[in-house]
Amino acid sequence: MGFAKKTVAGTEWQGKAALVRCDYNVPLQEGRITDDRRIEASLPTVRYLLEHGARVALCSHLGRPKGKRAEEFSLAPVAVRLSELLGQPVPLLPDCVGPEVTHAVAELEPGRAVLLENVRFHPEEEANDPAFARELAQGFDAFVNDAFGSAHRAHASTVGVAALLPAYAGFLIEKELEFLGKLLDNPERPFVAVLGGAKVADKVAVIENLLPRVDSLLIGGGMMFTFLKAQGFEIGRSLLAEGSLDYCRGLLDSPLGSKLVLPLDCVVASVVSDTTESSISLASQVPPDMLGLDIGPRTAERFSEIVRGAQTVVWNGPMGVFEIAQFASGTREVAEAMAECHGTTVVGGGDSAAAIEQFGLADKVSHVSTGGGASLEFLEGQTLPGIAALLDA
Repeated sequence: MGFAKKTVAGTEWQGKAALVRCDYNVPLQEGRITDDRRIEASLPTVRYLLEHGARVALCSHLGRPKGKRAEEFSLAPVAVRLSELLGQPVPLLPDCVGPEVTHAVAELEPGRAVLLENVRFHPEEEANDPAFARELAQGFDAFVNDAFGSAHRAHASTVGVAALLPAYAGFLIEKELEFLGKLLDNPERPFVAVLGGAKVADKVAVIENLLPRVDSLLIGGGMMFTFLKAQGFEIGRSLLAEGSLDYCRGLLDSPLGSKLVLPLDCVVASVVSDTTESSISLASQVPPDMLGLDIGPRTAERFSEIVRGAQTVVWNGPMGVFEIAQFASGTREVAEAMAECHGTTVVGGGDSAAAIEQFGLADKVSHVSTGGGASLEFLEGQTLPGIAALLDA
């Protein structure tokens, strides 16, 4: 199945005013951008539009200002970085709606861009208020959505304006859906999914959608202990989701249960800290005073072997508390196996994306998703409202 939405590539842009929704929700420390990957990811679409003579207004949210203007959530640092990357000034407008914005866009030369101020400074954005969407769309000829990280949100700047203007997908959204779509539609086999993270409940819908499709589903992270407990094993003080025990039991006993690969050993410690003593324990016999904080070396080796032998791999969720060095080796080994796999390798955003970036392996996999929540909902088989709203090809 090809990409089923109209993209920026098949459209005439000369002189047209394009409102482009990007995901510039970047991490900031004391007003400085600490990771500009999301800005970099938007450049192919932005450059294409500028080179084809469009007049471009970029819009995004940043953080959670809760509908009020707040200086620490201003997109000013993003405007500075965009200007550097595009090699032309990208001024930040004082707002995202209003006469000043309409005037600035009308005055824009073809091939030039401005950045609108944080759309979430208005409470109407998250409410998908129709009047606010009309204000946003004012003075534009077309809308381009390239904010995959916000595609699962039905907000005014993702869905509202798409109902008012011809709405196209940017190259990032096209790339995201091509890679993620391939996983669900026609993956080359063996197809392996690696799931981690803290809670089983957060991954139930993904498990439900992926388990019938994959050849193996590897379970690590905090959620592994609920599966181990469901088998009657001792997990000490490890993370346990009582409410998910019956679900895990049902899954393990089901005809698909044989596809689940659970840890053999784990790294345990008495507290989560970078100074604590850690040791290796059997996954089935965690000492009563200990908690499991990473998959163990035997498990990491087994998982890595399965990943390296796959033709398609999707990974979502770390194997342990990777932010602390002594609980990071399980996550690192899975990341290294992903990098060594010759098949299609997709990292599903969020913490897994942060981990593979931290280990310097992001450019060694086929695709790292820019949207944590969006990629998760897509893998759950959900329709993303920000994508559904775009014109069909």
